[in-house]
Amino acid sequence: MADKRDYYEVLGLDKSAQDSDIKKAYRKLAKENHPDLNPGDASAEARFKEIAEAYAVLSDPDKKSKYDQFGHAAFDPSMGGTGVDFGDIFGDLGDILGGIFGGGRQRQQNGPMRGESIRTGISITFEEAAFGCEKELSIARIEDCSDCKGTGCTAGTTAEICPECRGSGAVHQQQRTPFGIMQTTVTCKTCGGSGKIIHQPCKTCGGTGSLRRQRKVSANIPAGIDDGQSIVLRGLGSAGKNNGPAGDLLVTVAVRPHPLFKRDGSSVLFTLPISFVQAALGAEVEIPSLDGKIKYSIPEGTQTGTVFRLKDLGIPYIRGKGRGDEFVTVKVVTPENLGEAQKAVLREFAKATGESLTPPDASSKKKHKK
Repeated sequence: MADKRDYYEVLGLDKSAQDSDIKKAYRKLAKENHPDLNPGDASAEARFKEIAEAYAVLSDPDKKSKYDQFGHAAFDPSMGGTGVDFGDIFGDLGDILGGIFGGGRQRQQNGPMRGESIRTGISITFEEAAFGCEKELSIARIEDCSDCKGTGCTAGTTAEICPECRGSGAVHQQQRTPFGIMQTTVTCKTCGGSGKIIHQPCKTCGGTGSLRRQRKVSANIPAGIDDGQSIVLRGLGSAGKNNGPAGDLLVTVAVRPHPLFKRDGSSVLFTLPISFVQAALGAEVEIPSLDGKIKYSIPEGTQTGTVFRLKDLGIPYIRGKGRGDEFVTVKVVTPENLGEAQKAVLREFAKATGESLTPPDASSKKKHKK
């Protein structure tokens, strides 16, 4: 999406623009670049589509919020975005621009229509999110009827072209108003907008040409995906109508918490508890990582809160090669329930370091308990 212009720039606005400003700018630019007013001008048509796409995002509060925060990456599945379906933007422009052109360019009611996109969710482990996995999903989607092949007619029969709308699915109506004669386009009541009349409907689908079915599909979850991100599986949504393309399947990932690790972007965070002796004298310890346990030498005199970096043991980058790092935070654990011999050793240590120890009296112990 690096070659896309900023949507605010496309509409000639800044980011403080209000809804009314966005709508006003869109109407003005759409009218100037509409293909009906610029026949044969390919550049005007390209600008018109760019303007429509910008308006589709900035006029939607949810999409606008995501765009303001992440830019075009918010809708790029390859960058962890959710994806935006622009398939119906240009087909619906006749309705959006009706007020501008007094009816505008109407799309054929029974033309090819893109199928509905489906959303679903999946729960995966911390390790599956880090290294990727393949999951089988169960989804319910609309499919063409296998008996009538999507025609809605009983095998061996065909539908009749609607005589009212002549197969377009829409009829024009004229109405006299104080401003003159206004023409509108409405759905044909005779055929219900299908453009055809089925005399012998398929018994399996009842003449609709489609059925809702439960299907199992395979989804490849990319390495490095994070909690709440989505992937888009093109063409795995519901079937389109009138030979239109199928919709998409959008899968949102939920990553289950790990008992040891936390994640911060591509970094893995781990807290390592060590004893006072290990911290003071240094020690070789085993540290868990996504690749298994590794040996690490804790230097003597290590303080609690010290952070060690384990290079290339973090989360693989979802875009490009390489991995993040693992960061290990040391926590020195104070020993409890010491025996007399252990206490004597610590007193000798305090004496050797010149540290003065004043045992707590009975009254201070009571206060501490309270």
